[in-house]
Amino acid sequence: MRNSIIFLACACALFTGCKHNASSDIRLNQLGFSPMQEMTATIVLPDSTAEANAVFILNENNDTVWSGVPAVTMKNPISGKSCQIVDFSALDTVGTYTMYLKDGQGKISNVKFQISNRPYRELTRSALRAYYHQRASMATEEPYAEGYARPAGHPDDHVLVHASAATPERPEGTVISSPEGWYDAGDYNKYIVNSGFTMGVWFLAYEFNKAYFDTLKLNIPESIVNRQSSNRQCPDMLSEAMYNIRWMMTMQDLDGGVYHKLTEPDFEGFIRPDQCKKPRYVVMKTTAATLDFAATMAMAARIYAPFDEAFCAQAKEAAVKAYQWALAHPAVYYDQPKMNAQFKPEITTGAYDDFDVNDEFYWAEIELYLLTGDEQYKANIGSHARNIANTLAQDGKYYLPATWGNVAELAYLDLLMHGKTGANALLEHLKPYIDDVETSVFRSPYGNRESDFFWGCNSEGCCWRGIECLYAYRLTGEEKYRINAERCLNYILGQNATGYCYVTGFGTKPTAHPHHRLSYSHPKGTLPGFLAGGPNPAQQDAQTDGVKYPKDVPADESYLDYQPSYASNEVTINWNVTLFALAAGIDALDAQH
Repeated sequence: MRNSIIFLACACALFTGCKHNASSDIRLNQLGFSPMQEMTATIVLPDSTAEANAVFILNENNDTVWSGVPAVTMKNPISGKSCQIVDFSALDTVGTYTMYLKDGQGKISNVKFQISNRPYRELTRSALRAYYHQRASMATEEPYAEGYARPAGHPDDHVLVHASAATPERPEGTVISSPEGWYDAGDYNKYIVNSGFTMGVWFLAYEFNKAYFDTLKLNIPESIVNRQSSNRQCPDMLSEAMYNIRWMMTMQDLDGGVYHKLTEPDFEGFIRPDQCKKPRYVVMKTTAATLDFAATMAMAARIYAPFDEAFCAQAKEAAVKAYQWALAHPAVYYDQPKMNAQFKPEITTGAYDDFDVNDEFYWAEIELYLLTGDEQYKANIGSHARNIANTLAQDGKYYLPATWGNVAELAYLDLLMHGKTGANALLEHLKPYIDDVETSVFRSPYGNRESDFFWGCNSEGCCWRGIECLYAYRLTGEEKYRINAERCLNYILGQNATGYCYVTGFGTKPTAHPHHRLSYSHPKGTLPGFLAGGPNPAQQDAQTDGVKYPKDVPADESYLDYQPSYASNEVTINWNVTLFALAAGIDALDAQH
């Protein structure tokens, strides 16, 4: 370390009469870095001619530990703004630091950051604990609520069978019980399609890092039961998942088909869950929901085998029964307008509609094959894989990345980890994005193309790309994949066009006003650990709810930290699962150093 007396003397003179605040111009990972990680920051310049001509990093003793000029100046291809990149990876000492920036106009800016051995441990834990806060049908209580206790809402023990779901055995208006599960997003409904996708990623994450998750403590009510059990201890992460799995099992009808969703007819207002009074319905059985359920239950039957044999037998039976229903009903799609024209009451909540279920068949068949080894599933896999390939050849899309409406990659990754397919498809998919990093103003394989920004892009674009990089690193051992996974997390945590850390409760400029009824109605305010959807140039909320974005905002800045902005600032269970899967993967690697 070099003593900073000369710099400080100069800086004191420069500070006189100058605005000297935490900078919105310096974009970096607001949680900090591990000592072995690449460390960069992006300086967003006020105009194309400006330059940052001095950058200094001081430690807590005001010693200068790094100084220099930005390594490179480039233009953001989306906004046209000039940006400079500072690479300070040479720092490797744990501590708290301040980066000072002096630009060509004499403005002094600064931002604090940390270097620590496990910077993402608490982020992972909080992103997982977000699901405890999302639990339906129970109060969240201390000490588990950790300051965010609330009353119980939606017991869901008096749920009506909607006319669209009626059968002779369960006619319209039949009352069933379907408690537990997680609220899906900013609303209070529960959807099988999205829940199934969430559980698929959840179980992949567990199998990818079993040793890590087996020891991660979440402080949930089941933690005490696990510690007191004479059986092999079920990890907290799997105990939390079981709260949702139990609900999903109640959504299977007597004939094996699965209801698409449990919902009120239209969205509740921004009130506490215990204040909600609208009737709740199970709505229409669909092929997509039934296949997602079958895949989820097959994975659960395999993964919980060391902990609960009776449950695993039940889950296997439910998966097989669901798959048989889907074979008999291969094209029952959820078309909400069509349904509302035929049945009452009208349902206007989230549709999760999907009119191509080849990928759902593919996923269910692979998971049932991995569970049972039965050749009948293997035979059908080939047929649906060919259908997927033919469809993709027609529209030019690759089947990666995975989303709730395109689950083929979940199947692919599971096959990959079981050694039953090759990694070439994944590596070819990642190559153009990793190549982008050389000209990326944010040093990331994500966020360099306008097509990267859409509803939920923080998860389905950025976090998922990071997860794919972790798989590529596991399979090849090539450092570039680990580094690019970390770069994706850097982007989420602040090194991006908006300067936000997109996770509630974390960073110096976090998402603070998400489209989230539980946060809006809680007396303490925003719940921590939730990932915001991210910049979305489609701005659907501007069209439907009159949300006003700045005029001509670039695609990568089309984000509002504003509760009504559901198009850019909602939270969902399927987005959070990618956040904790990525953070856990990187934290597990940090723990090995």
